[in-house]
Amino acid sequence: MAESAKAASQRARAAGLLLGPAFVAAIAYVDPGNVASNISAGAKFGYLLVWVIVMANVMAGLVQFLSAKLGLVTGMSLPETVRERSGRGTRLAYWGQAEIVAMATDLAEVVGGAIALNLLFQLPLLVGGGITGVVSMGLLLVQDRRGQQPFERVITGLLAIIAIGFLASIFISPPSVGGTLGGLLPRFQGSESVLLAAAMIGATVMPHAVYLHSGLARDRHGHPPVGPQRVRLLKITKVDVVLAMLLAGTVNLAMLLMAANTLRDREIETLQDAHTAVGDALGPVAALLLAIGLLASGLASTSVGAYAGAMIMQGLLRRHIPLLLRRLVTLIPALIILGVGIDPTRALIISQVVLSFGIPFALIPLVRFTSDRALMGNDVNHRVTTTLAWLIAAIISALNVALIYLTVTGA
Repeated sequence: MAESAKAASQRARAAGLLLGPAFVAAIAYVDPGNVASNISAGAKFGYLLVWVIVMANVMAGLVQFLSAKLGLVTGMSLPETVRERSGRGTRLAYWGQAEIVAMATDLAEVVGGAIALNLLFQLPLLVGGGITGVVSMGLLLVQDRRGQQPFERVITGLLAIIAIGFLASIFISPPSVGGTLGGLLPRFQGSESVLLAAAMIGATVMPHAVYLHSGLARDRHGHPPVGPQRVRLLKITKVDVVLAMLLAGTVNLAMLLMAANTLRDREIETLQDAHTAVGDALGPVAALLLAIGLLASGLASTSVGAYAGAMIMQGLLRRHIPLLLRRLVTLIPALIILGVGIDPTRALIISQVVLSFGIPFALIPLVRFTSDRALMGNDVNHRVTTTLAWLIAAIISALNVALIYLTVTGA
């Protein structure tokens, strides 16, 4: 009995050592864009959009598993698979939209880090953006020189700091249970709630995380042959995704609940306003933890975003650009935004809407490839999985069409 328990413990420990890629991808789900979108949603509409958080994280879990599965089964990342199955014109167009999405991603993350440094140390936003970019370069050096596993550990550590920073407030002042449960009923309240819902989904089911996870899983676990090893890795990957999405979903929900409980009916136009209001309502410790969580979010997510951008370019165009150069190039638009004085919180929210428009370009080929038996063999999607995945793509696309209509008509 003791030997059996010891063997089970060793197997569990060995499986635990294989976890990690999903936690790196999960950083994309708790980036500064999430903070801005979720706090704005809670402050303006209370518990109304709780259902969006829950739906977005369930969708994200399925999407991230399919991405990891594609990398493990085919030995190719999603961008590489698109390249292999597309003509030159399609590849270039696809890369163009992916670059726009990557810039929107980087904008959110650098601006978020700049706001956090302003809250903590009263640094000018432009200076804070530059510091965020420099520190993220240091994090990328860990991946470039030490390999993927040390990078995973650093990013997972930052994820833990983010979780503490944003979960603290709901323990200090617990939200309404009735309001939270009532928020699970899907509904909107005017065009602004649709805009925020699209931003929340864009901030949760993030395109660069979909591209990235396929490469992370492949690089970490290789391309296992058909057989028990692949079955085991796919099971461990499923656990990895579930745990990472549970953590990210809990943090996202905590942001919205904190805002709904603490910031409702207050004039909250910026993250700085939210920080001040949290300090007034819950005390300086809660405000400090909020700022620290935002800073960790900006530093971790901008590093992961730059890593994803390099993987997308290499996969689609077979062009290798050093990570640090990539980091420098994508930093420039964010610094321009900070330098010209555009409202940073509004820029964060709009950047998430741009990300939402990019999601179908990542989802549609992912679902098509993982549903292709010739490509995936016995690991092809189950018919139910394929149906759910197409439904996710349809929901997000429909929400984007509604958003365009409401924006154009001014409804």
